[in-house]
Amino acid sequence: MNSKYVLLGGLYFVQGMPYGLQSGLLPIYLRSVGLSFTKISLAKMLYLPWILKVLWAPFVDQYYTKQTWLVLSMSGLGLACLACATMSPETNFMPVAAMLLLMNFFASVQDIAVDGLAIRLLGQHEIGYGNTIQVVAYKLGSVLAGGGLLTLMHLLGWGILFLLLAIVYLLAVLYVWSASGLCLTVGRPSEDSQPRARTFNPWRILQELLCVPGTLWTAGFVLLYKLGEQGATTMFPLFLLDHGFSPQQLGFWNGMVAMVFSITGSSLSGQLMSKQRQPLSLLKGLLLFRFCSLNFQTFLVFTYDAGASLFKGAAILSIFVQHFTAGMITTLAFSAMMQCTQKADGSIQATHYSFLATLEVLGKLAFSASVGSLVDWLGFSSSFCCFLFLSFTSVLYVLRAPPGGS
Repeated sequence: MNSKYVLLGGLYFVQGMPYGLQSGLLPIYLRSVGLSFTKISLAKMLYLPWILKVLWAPFVDQYYTKQTWLVLSMSGLGLACLACATMSPETNFMPVAAMLLLMNFFASVQDIAVDGLAIRLLGQHEIGYGNTIQVVAYKLGSVLAGGGLLTLMHLLGWGILFLLLAIVYLLAVLYVWSASGLCLTVGRPSEDSQPRARTFNPWRILQELLCVPGTLWTAGFVLLYKLGEQGATTMFPLFLLDHGFSPQQLGFWNGMVAMVFSITGSSLSGQLMSKQRQPLSLLKGLLLFRFCSLNFQTFLVFTYDAGASLFKGAAILSIFVQHFTAGMITTLAFSAMMQCTQKADGSIQATHYSFLATLEVLGKLAFSASVGSLVDWLGFSSSFCCFLFLSFTSVLYVLRAPPGGS
């Protein structure tokens, strides 16, 4: 396999672990000990560094090499995991939350550096495969730290699991160090390019980012496209937990098996993207299909009978379809983001991509942080109707895309 694909795959794999830990394990764990949906949703605020990462992206763009930032960020992740291994969330919830917040900060720095590598390394004909590797590797890391930990926690315990994660980060640091030849040649301006003055003026940086063709439309899309899906993905497993599913069952079906469907969707999307190279036309049909599948899941919420095996099977099937479609859409969305970023000057590409990625996270996080309160207030049925409406807005947005899309 191409060495740059191996490098990017390994880096995105370890980058996905903090997300899987906090999106797959933490909500189920907190609900199993009796916390309200509102408090569970507020735990999403631990993702705050992903919204703020555009503030430190210029430093990663303009100082040192991507290798330096990767070694520092993954070393920090390993140390944070070691700290978590010495604490118990039952008795040290706030210190554990602080370490998870710190993990998100280091992961956001790693994300900026890895995205900068990917933008420079991948040619136009490689974007489809490259983004497939990005999404698939990230999700595999998420599965390991989310569904895998949730399934094994009762066997190994909290401390051992975080110790294993720390070992994974140590191995990742050693791997990046050994790949120094590749890392050191990427992330610095080429010798024949015109040097640009370093600037940290936020207004000037924002102007440069928005002047890149297609940025405004792409920014609007990444803010909107996940809202309805994110609400359903977050709340449907908790709906099932309240209707007879055990945490172990959800860890297996929603945390592991469903991720296989998500990875399959991402892989298929990458294959289609490598042939067509225009994500917008594929997105139109997929967003409409996602809206239809969310109608089916909403129907289940209205009619669910915990005593009927048919409904349990239908619920699991809806999760599989949801994750398969989400995998396809996510890969196409990140391909559209990367195509837009490659139009930017090389000295601001990592910052530009971080800007779009920040908006993508902001759209998901802002809604995820409030969706628990929505369910506590309206109930599951009315909330899923809101998710349907939000899902349809993304369909309308893409159908009204300007010629050429992003």
